[in-house]
Amino acid sequence: MRALIKIGGTLLDTQESRDRLAREIAEALAGGLRAVIVHGGGKQMTRFLAERGVESRFVNGLRVTTPAVLDAVLKVLAGSVNQELVAAFVASGVRPVGLSGMDALLTEARQMSEEMGMVGIPVRSDASLLNLLLDGGYLPVVGCVAGDREGHFYNVNADQMAASLALAMQANKLIFLTDVDGVRDQTNIIRPTINVEECQALIRLEVATGGMRAKLESAASALEGGVSEVVIAPGARAGIIGKLIRGQQAGTRLVSEVGVENHG
Repeated sequence: MRALIKIGGTLLDTQESRDRLAREIAEALAGGLRAVIVHGGGKQMTRFLAERGVESRFVNGLRVTTPAVLDAVLKVLAGSVNQELVAAFVASGVRPVGLSGMDALLTEARQMSEEMGMVGIPVRSDASLLNLLLDGGYLPVVGCVAGDREGHFYNVNADQMAASLALAMQANKLIFLTDVDGVRDQTNIIRPTINVEECQALIRLEVATGGMRAKLESAASALEGGVSEVVIAPGARAGIIGKLIRGQQAGTRLVSEVGVENHG
């Protein structure tokens, strides 16, 4: 199985959490999983900026990215957060390689708008480097920084980048590990399974907002592009990786349409 595992920044904020996830993913890799990791780091970014007196401003859940914020994105997301996760994987016996979307232009982006500064939208991802690394027995660990052909950096939403890379690598499964239990509907109940049409309804009705909206939109684009299954799951739950790889119920499973089951 080829999987793209996106780890939310909150889950990487303590060494204990990083080490547990690295051990669980290492175990799945030993069992034959081929995976690429994409990670966020919003919580760490906000703290880094606040320590330097820079206020974080958000529009529709996206951080307005001034030159000072972009500098922090490179130092924190592509720097300390990425390397701390790489170190956790090394300690778990894995051969990780820390990357950003600028490396070999893994993820090419364009500027979203002048108002948002250097926030980018993924245009396309190229899995050539990822495939070379996977074939060599390495684990790519990618921070959510992208670039363009002129060499400009962009701060990219990690969920959008995960979906773009999942499509490029033709992943069977896209896993969003997050700090919530799954997708809640209008009645505040966690849905075990949901389809694209229902995702769009939750966004339209503003039941899903902010980070969950970004996840659902990214999940829908991945499903429409050919990823068989997307799961939004509680990353803080011990044993979560093994459960998800074995296809056991955890969090919310997203499928293209009602009645579509994935037996892969």
